[in-house]
Amino acid sequence: MDKVLITGAAGFLGSHLADHLIQKGFHVVGVDSLLGGDLENVNKKVEFYKYDCQDFEKINKITKGVKYIYHCAATAHEGLSVFSPVEIAKNNLVASNSVIAAGVNNKVKRIIYCSSMARYGSQKLPFTEDMKPMPIDPYGICKVAGEETLKILCNLNKIEWVIAVPHNIIGPKQKYDDPFRNVVSIFLNRMLLGKSPIIYGDGNQKRCFSYVDDCIFCLLKMLDSKEVVGQVINIGPDEEFVTINKVAEICSNVTGSNLKPEYFPDRPQEVREATCSADKARKLLDYKTTTSLEDGIKSTFNYIKKRGAKEFKYHINIEIDNELTPKTWKNKLM
Repeated sequence: MDKVLITGAAGFLGSHLADHLIQKGFHVVGVDSLLGGDLENVNKKVEFYKYDCQDFEKINKITKGVKYIYHCAATAHEGLSVFSPVEIAKNNLVASNSVIAAGVNNKVKRIIYCSSMARYGSQKLPFTEDMKPMPIDPYGICKVAGEETLKILCNLNKIEWVIAVPHNIIGPKQKYDDPFRNVVSIFLNRMLLGKSPIIYGDGNQKRCFSYVDDCIFCLLKMLDSKEVVGQVINIGPDEEFVTINKVAEICSNVTGSNLKPEYFPDRPQEVREATCSADKARKLLDYKTTTSLEDGIKSTFNYIKKRGAKEFKYHINIEIDNELTPKTWKNKLM
């Protein structure tokens, strides 16, 4: 039975991935610091360790005998990274370097690294994999630096690598009491709490949202396909390119809430429009969108409703507190 290590195994993407790999007969080793994860997400068949990925000695130890690594763990707080760059760098760049080094040291066969659409910054749409990364925030910089470390160390040591670029994933198991990220889950949780959705700027920013099962389909294909080795691949839809105002409207319809959005000033360094081309994923992974945005939001809502709405937890310290820091964060208005 091949052994697979999943970082962020108690988180949104990692826990879904673990469930599918266990069904396929793999022995899954999972690691998560639980900063953004939840033990309830962890499949009972996972060999689970509550470790911080920054701790190389511990990660190196549990990587012994592992054939594949999915590096899903991340403090994926793009907007917050402008105000908490130290915490973001530790939990993304330092943690990634630790996981990659452990994989190389233990001679794993392949490392699948989950990057971010933040790698592209504000370039011409749609974002394609042949574009030079041009991140405009510390989070994006950390993800790109991790990509470069992966390439250098894996190429040097003849280890296969793949870089997956998911974007704006939604679905069950997503942390919905985080005030800093996951806009759909924030909207739905606030509406269930009887609060209006909060929108930064005019709400005409545009995004594409990806349902978690569609991302998992791509990640699973990356495990043994020879065609994907040494490739950067966007995994997510390029249909239903919608405004945040439209997302709030759909969430309102799904929840039955009639509360109008509250608008706050733009968050610094937020990309106005972001969507990726899925052509490469369609070609190499047979990717296709199987869940519409509305159905994805319904599924996310049903999960949150079943578990119960929660007050937001400000679990990451703001390091730069000034006139640019969003009032919703500094005054805990969520």
